[in-house]
Amino acid sequence: MSTIGLIALDLTIALLVAAAWLGAGITAATGRGGTAKALTAGAVAVTLARVVVVVLLAGRGWWFVQDKVTFALPLLGLAAAVAVGVLVWRGVSAATVPLLGAGFTATTVLILPFFSGYPMRVSQALISISLIGAATLVAWRVTSPTPVRVRVGRFLAPVAAVGLAGVALGLVPAQNLAQQAGAQPAGSGEQHHHPIGTSLETVPAPGGQVRRFELEARRASVTLASGTTTEAWTYNGSAPGPEIMATEGDLLEVTLTNVDIESGVTLHWHGYDVPNPEDGAPGLTQEAVKPGGRHVYRFLADQVGTYWYHTHQVSAEGVRKGLFGTLVVKPRSAPPPEGLDLTLPVHTFDGIVALGSHDGVTQKTVPPGSPVRLRVINTDSTPHRISLAGTALRVVAVDGNDLNEPGEVSGVALRLAAGGRYDLALRMPGSGGVALLVDDDPARAALRLADGGVADTSAWPELDLLSYGSPSATPFGLGSKFDRDFTMVLDRGLAMVDGRPMYAHTVNGLGHPSVPTQRVREGDLVRFTVVNRGLDTHPWHLHGHRVLVLSKDGRDVSGSPLWLDTFDVRPGEVWRVAFRANNPGVWMNHCHNLDHADQGMALHLSYDG
Repeated sequence: MSTIGLIALDLTIALLVAAAWLGAGITAATGRGGTAKALTAGAVAVTLARVVVVVLLAGRGWWFVQDKVTFALPLLGLAAAVAVGVLVWRGVSAATVPLLGAGFTATTVLILPFFSGYPMRVSQALISISLIGAATLVAWRVTSPTPVRVRVGRFLAPVAAVGLAGVALGLVPAQNLAQQAGAQPAGSGEQHHHPIGTSLETVPAPGGQVRRFELEARRASVTLASGTTTEAWTYNGSAPGPEIMATEGDLLEVTLTNVDIESGVTLHWHGYDVPNPEDGAPGLTQEAVKPGGRHVYRFLADQVGTYWYHTHQVSAEGVRKGLFGTLVVKPRSAPPPEGLDLTLPVHTFDGIVALGSHDGVTQKTVPPGSPVRLRVINTDSTPHRISLAGTALRVVAVDGNDLNEPGEVSGVALRLAAGGRYDLALRMPGSGGVALLVDDDPARAALRLADGGVADTSAWPELDLLSYGSPSATPFGLGSKFDRDFTMVLDRGLAMVDGRPMYAHTVNGLGHPSVPTQRVREGDLVRFTVVNRGLDTHPWHLHGHRVLVLSKDGRDVSGSPLWLDTFDVRPGEVWRVAFRANNPGVWMNHCHNLDHADQGMALHLSYDG
């Protein structure tokens, strides 16, 4: 069973444990002794089963087993031992309160991880113990005769004292994991002055030319290929917006005008390592462009590959409503392209998945033997499953970065992270149906390249990119000496986000803007360890840099080097990635599930000076 499977199993058993102990206590209180004993036996069994699952998780190296081993299971074991002991020696009636106490303990340790950060603080442990004690005292008072009720009051003071001590300790700022290697809270320390919105580039590289584009952000009705009409926010009245294409060495000059998007707009060049002032991060590298305003972006097209652009102002809403488009930069030295070269952004419009604006089946006629390149871009906030039925393929690039010696594969699907891109290459076969499928659906958001029957791809396994392709030299790796080493624990919990308390998506237990800024120096070799403690998938995206994947879940990359700008961190996963700090500025570092970022899962990476 996978780690995520064990996590789900542990949660399921924890629910059964709480239900069994509470059920035993309730039936004992109502005088059903036989049922109480049976439920107690069941509670003991599922408690032992949870211990086994936790041991298995520890054997997998799951980071967050520590709190279970040091606090949750010992506390539950103590409460369960007391309940069983009283039941055996004093009978069902006397065991009512201890059984309920075990139920309260099981319920508390079940709920605690959803509200506490990692590692769990002493304050959280004390508050938990106090709550269990208070609930048990209430149960004792309710179920006991009047003389015993009087004695219950004697225990309220120490229980309250434990809880107050926990609250007091919780007010003391704890050392945060992100403060390793010089991280500081946002806004503290050195002030950063940089030319907000000032272009750094004025001329193309030798042999290049200036390519100018005009983008108007405005509301419009967008009609999909099926005839479905949706109200959208658009660039130039379409969603996706105009395709921006350039050749290596060109100077891109893009003028953004906002017609009527009240919240404002920007252009962020996703995955493109532009100079910091061109990054399109509102409040950081520029002010959002309000209605009637304009902003000019200039940068060299010096990074070949498949990319995309989108607004970064109120991005969770803006991108979902259509403020996005594609960016493709082709190499100057390459021969003229042959065959078919398609850029295919996947986007969900009001619950309808589309390739570009095509929500049904798109037909292209491609002669047998012709080369085909499909540039698939995930513009949604959740992953998509991409499969090619009817022929073999090669994954020649990921996130705009070429893979080394990618071999032909077939009968496998590709998991495409939110914000990520795959360049797929194939040569058309002489017969049979060929189709690119999104989420295994042959009828929606599908591209047909040759008529014929299409195989069912729903049972195909995912291609493991960590072992795909051939190894090659990299400028740094697992054995390198890192100048900065940051750990980010991704989770959910109670936190302040932009001054408001919420059940937030957190980094190291905190929400934006309280997450400490990661501080680096130009030239530093920086390593990130990104760990998912929660139950949601988090596509992690650092602006302005590509990261080299070192390992996932302790397994080193054995295939082609993987340079990514967005990587999916699924529940329970541990990713280690690294990059060279060679693009000075102040950068966003956030989950590219844009709703998660909006709910706190974002921070900054800043260069000294």
